[in-house]
Amino acid sequence: MAPQDDPLALIRGINASAAFNRWCGIEVLSAGEGRAEIALAWRPDLGQYAGFLHAAILGGLVDTACGFAAATVVGRVLASHYAVNCLRPAVGERFIARGRVVKPGRTQVFTACELFAVKDGRETLVATGETLLTPVPG
Repeated sequence: MAPQDDPLALIRGINASAAFNRWCGIEVLSAGEGRAEIALAWRPDLGQYAGFLHAAILGGLVDTACGFAAATVVGRVLASHYAVNCLRPAVGERFIARGRVVKPGRTQVFTACELFAVKDGRETLVATGETLLTPVPG
């Protein structure tokens, strides 16, 4: 089976090729038609002054999960707009972002994401987001 026939292999390959994702330690948990789930372990160097996961990293997780979900449907994409809603301080041992395609299109792909903090085995919703992506030829 070629990687393009296997969404999980495709997304793991994209993730491995991205320096930012490697630096963060982003792990691809699952990927399928129009969906992707990624995780990130807490590290103090990803935090802000009060010890919560920095909002910039929250945005990166939302952007990445949404981009990966879109890539399973339309191939390579670039974000043209994204928004993050921080619902509560992101405190946990691990963070899981679940992205999904809301509406695919030829020139725009609309996606949404929920981001959870995991602490003591319990997931708490800490952020939501939406991303508008543009397919990139080739």
